[in-house]
Amino acid sequence: MELGFEETQAQYISSSQQAKAWTERWVAARAFCPNCGNLKLARFESNRPVADFFCSSCGEEYELKSQKNKLGNKVMDGAFNKKCERLAASNNPSLFLLNYDLGRLRVSNFLVVPKHFFVRSIIEERKPLGPAARRAGWIGSNILLHQIPAAGKIYIVRDGEVQTRENVLEKWRRTRFLRDESSDARGWLIEVMKCVEYIGQSEFQLGDVYAFEHYLASLYPNNRHVRQKIRQQLQVLRDQGFLDFVSPGRYRLRSQ
Repeated sequence: MELGFEETQAQYISSSQQAKAWTERWVAARAFCPNCGNLKLARFESNRPVADFFCSSCGEEYELKSQKNKLGNKVMDGAFNKKCERLAASNNPSLFLLNYDLGRLRVSNFLVVPKHFFVRSIIEERKPLGPAARRAGWIGSNILLHQIPAAGKIYIVRDGEVQTRENVLEKWRRTRFLRDESSDARGWLIEVMKCVEYIGQSEFQLGDVYAFEHYLASLYPNNRHVRQKIRQQLQVLRDQGFLDFVSPGRYRLRSQ
């Protein structure tokens, strides 16, 4: 996979528009579909809300967000209401995130957040623009990357190093079962995934996850059986091959 941009001779009114053209052209020419492995993605028509590319083989849709600064906890995004409507749709997109080096005109990091992690709960509403702004009252959004577990951030290029296509497809496959869960069940599973990640060890005990009981109770105040729910989610994650059962009350996170 070539990481350099193909420069364009077209004139743009701003450097951000020029960078947008470079990054979109790079994805169209170089990226593959992480869902099915198809080597070519197609572009949607311009100005389609919350969608930029799609796979003609499997139908997966993707939104692309690009920036020159390294990705942090948040990524600024478009109109809040349109974003929420799009993510609630049955064909909600997966998310491509691209970080580029403007001086070298090449991609530094390129990752994908599968659609089962790109959900309303990671979208933050920004304050309305002030009365002096050209679009006074307009409300934008932020994508909260720190609310996505590591399993939901699959690198295709990491710090300038291209990951193998097989590795990307395998990481995608590991969590695809989440799509078959209801939104409530998926939310619980993702939160328990995050708790396991916070433990910071590949092998852990049930008690390590129970340490997050109060955190989970704050997210689901109507659930009075949080420990039982934790055990249930660990069972699902084990059955789906995300975790291995080592011994009673002991689990191991499968290598990512």
